[in-house]
Amino acid sequence: MQKSPSTAKDISFEDFKTEVLNDYKLAVTSRECSLLGRREVLTGKAKFGIFGDGKEVPQLALAKAFKNGDFRSGYYRDQTFMMAIGALNIQQFFAGLYANTDLEKEPMSAGRQMGGHFATHSLNEDGSWKNLMQQKNSSADISPTAGQMPRLLGLAQASKIYRHVDGIDAEKFSDEGNEIAWGTIGNASTSEGLFWETINAAGVLQVPMVMSVWDDEYGISVHARHQT
Repeated sequence: MQKSPSTAKDISFEDFKTEVLNDYKLAVTSRECSLLGRREVLTGKAKFGIFGDGKEVPQLALAKAFKNGDFRSGYYRDQTFMMAIGALNIQQFFAGLYANTDLEKEPMSAGRQMGGHFATHSLNEDGSWKNLMQQKNSSADISPTAGQMPRLLGLAQASKIYRHVDGIDAEKFSDEGNEIAWGTIGNASTSEGLFWETINAAGVLQVPMVMSVWDDEYGISVHARHQT
């Protein structure tokens, strides 16, 4: 396949091999976390848990396109993505599963949310804003299905406002509106009105938003043909 000179990035075979092996290791690690976590829940050692097994490879690809300053507003199966952007490690994953209340050990919510509910911090310990342009950002996940959609739209609209409205202090919050809001959702949750309203509004408003629907042909309880 011929490479486009405007988009191609030269990479040596050794660098390519290293990246492939690192991706494989991350995918296997995330899968093993899912399998062990599911066993811990089913045997009563951990609280309710939802896991991202089966979605490792496409989430690795998504993470490669995700840049500093971008925002994720997703659902509870994005663990591989969070690991790939450096926002979640194995210890933190299980600290969330066991509801550890130490913020240092469980930085997502200090055990206050269910496992698989991810977030990054926008504030420093003194309450001042971090420079969000120097980190990969994730809005805090919430439990209601499709509840991530309105905030996804808001994050995308914010980039458009930063690009077109003068006089806004954007130093730590925007790079001339070039940030993208990335959304993830399961196929069953696309039955929710919030999903359709958000997709419609995103088209009308013409905002920088990328949407991924993970279609397992099944919802929490029933096959997709009974759901959507």
